Order: sequence, then C-alpha cells, then structure tokens
Amino acid sequence: MSLNVSITRQIPEEGITLLKNSCLTVEMNPYDRSLTYDELLQQVEGRDAILTMLSDRLDARLINDAKNLKVIANYAVGYDNIDVKAATAKGIVVTNTPGVLTDSTADMAWALLFSVTRRIVEGDKLTRAGKFTGWAPMMLLGGDLIGKTLGIVGAGRIGTAMAMRSRGWEMRVLYTTRSSRNAILEENLHAKRVDLETLLKESDFISIHAPLSEKTRHLIGAKELSLMKRTAYLINTGRGAVIDEVALISALRNKRIAGAGLDVYEEEPKLKPGLAELDNVVLAPHLGSATVETRTKMSLMAAENIIAVLNGQKPPNCVNPEVLT
Repeated sequence: MSLNVSITRQIPEEGITLLKNSCLTVEMNPYDRSLTYDELLQQVEGRDAILTMLSDRLDARLINDAKNLKVIANYAVGYDNIDVKAATAKGIVVTNTPGVLTDSTADMAWALLFSVTRRIVEGDKLTRAGKFTGWAPMMLLGGDLIGKTLGIVGAGRIGTAMAMRSRGWEMRVLYTTRSSRNAILEENLHAKRVDLETLLKESDFISIHAPLSEKTRHLIGAKELSLMKRTAYLINTGRGAVIDEVALISALRNKRIAGAGLDVYEEEPKLKPGLAELDNVVLAPHLGSATVETRTKMSLMAAENIIAVLNGQKPPNCVNPEVLT
C-alpha cells in the first residue's frame, strides 16, 4: 500500500528526491505561495505525512480532521505554528530541523547588525537615487563595534553562535537563558549571565534568539525598550512576536533607541503601520536560513524524519517524544 506525503511549499529537490526514492508518493503545493487554511485542510486529507512550513497553521481542528496523518515534519527549528498537544493526543509525531540552520541564522543576525549600525541600506538608497555627491564628514554616521557590549537574549544554539562571532570585535558579552549557565560562552568569551533588565541597560547591541511562548510573547515591550541606551541597536532573528512591534515603532520614531534590524515580524508577513517608513530599521524577509546549503540540509532532514516515522522508526528530530512510547 502506497504511503502519501504532502509538501506545502516548494523545497530543494534533494529532499523531494529522497522521499520519492523511499517509495513514497509525494504531492506538492501547486502554487508559488503559502496555502490558505482551507487549502491546507484539503492537502492533509488522506495523507500519511505532511512536510510543513513555519507559515502553515496546524491547529487542533486541522489535526483532528487529518484521519491518516502519522507525522508532521516542520521545515524549521521552531514549531509554534503547530498545536503539538493536539498532535500528541492523536499519536502524531511532530519533528523539526534543529542545528542545521544555526550558523546561517547567526550570520544573518550579524548582517542585520552591520547593516543598521553602519547605515548601509540608507547609503544604498542614497547612492541609487543619485544623491551621493561626494564624501562628507558628517554623512550617515553610524556606530563602532570594537569594545562594545553585546547582549544575547536566549543563549541557545543560535544565540551562542551569534555571540561567538563577536570575538573579532573584542566585545563584552552578556546573556540570558532559560536553562543552566552557558559554559561555552563563559569559558571562551568570559560572558556573564544576567537578568533581562541588566542586559537591556548595559548592552550596546541586543540580539533576540528566544523561542516564542506565552512567557516570551512581547518580552520586549515599551518598558523594556525604555531601559535600553539611546545609542543601542535591537536585532531580531528569533520570532517576531517576542517584540511588541507597536512599541518598537514608537521607540524608533522617537529615537529612543538608535536602530533595529528585523528578519521576523509579529504578524508575518504583515508589518505594523509605520514600520516600513522608518530609516533607522533594516527589514529583511525572514532570510535567516536562506542559504543554498542550509535549505538543502533542511529539506533532507525533514525528509529523513518522515521516512523514519513511516518505517516505524524513531525520527532523528522529534519534538514530542512521548508519542513514540
């Protein structure tokens, strides 16, 4: 009997080929866009596995309607788009793709930091518009990195990788974490674990890497932004809703902080009104893992998770292991 896999968006061919070579029937989203919720309901009907994107909302209704579903393989590290509790109750395995996108996302955080701090996007716009008339001593002054303080909010894999890249700029590193102390950062960078308030007050650059949960939703709001230095920059490659976007817009507009670099948004892909009009924020379209190598590895990892489950084996990356017992 043939087992059917649904893929909700075009992914690198390597993952698709691996699924097909495992004698699985693969059905692709025929559109060059995310599926609507109703289309997603149809896509999972009768399927044994579904390879989903972070933009796909798999709530309890959809999960309960998917009669044959055995595994949901999320093409991302985070899985806040999936009702894992509902999946577990139905015996459906949920998997993700951790680790593989650590370096590319850490690099993206630095790309945003450089771009907003040195006002590269503003300079690009000015040059393209033919307004660059020659070097000027006060044109687009930004900030230095050497010897400054970097604050890491959420020192997991990506936060750690981002902080480790600060060695070239001899930065002081502060960090927060939900778990135990980060030995890698403390041993290599003499980093210091502090509470969020201290980190916000003392950091020149703050990079968000915390996962989204009820505890972290709007973790950075008006109060927290008011604690930051007026010369500080805020970077977010984690989850958009960790920051109160309305409060951030106000802080940027009123120059309460120097700038921000965002790769994720509170109501992605929508932006809160006013954000796109600000010059002191760099906006990227969720490019954290967007390298050929990383996205290819993600496609293979998601495929391997699906194949393992459908073969009655433990998948390499299971976020609800209790369902396996």
